[in-house]
Amino acid sequence: MSPARKRGRRQGRGPVKRPPQHSSQPTSRVAYSETREWLLRTHGPICAYCGVTYAPRSLTLDHVTPRKGQSAYDRRDNLVLACKRCNTAKADKPFLVFLLAQRSRAERLLRYGDHLSDGIKDILRHMVGDLPPLPDKAPARPPREVFGPDDDESPYREESPYLAAPARKK
Repeated sequence: MSPARKRGRRQGRGPVKRPPQHSSQPTSRVAYSETREWLLRTHGPICAYCGVTYAPRSLTLDHVTPRKGQSAYDRRDNLVLACKRCNTAKADKPFLVFLLAQRSRAERLLRYGDHLSDGIKDILRHMVGDLPPLPDKAPARPPREVFGPDDDESPYREESPYLAAPARKK
């Protein structure tokens, strides 16, 4: 038997017992890609921190609660779309430090992070309160006033001052 095989074998001690994991498994590239596509479909190509719309390919995934080598934070409920500028500015700072530097970020994160964990959303709601719903893409126009032919209040009943004006000579 080769020395490498001997090192990997535990003679007579039974199977290796590992402590139970209380965190999620490290996220694969496929899972990141699926999360990114899901966020693009759900919110569109918008940075969750600055609210600016970008080309989808230029957005990155950001861990709201910094990862710092821990796989526990690789879950979908801790990831948002972020532009490169915001992602670089946030880096490994705790998200509260980043949000308190510019409080409007908290409002945007709450708006575009409705999938985040309840703990993060509770902190955000405490910072900004409840958000009004987003307006529709095309705002509804107010109803136009329609005047009938017998309506005395129609602004079109008056004679135009431009019709009675004499033509100017050059």
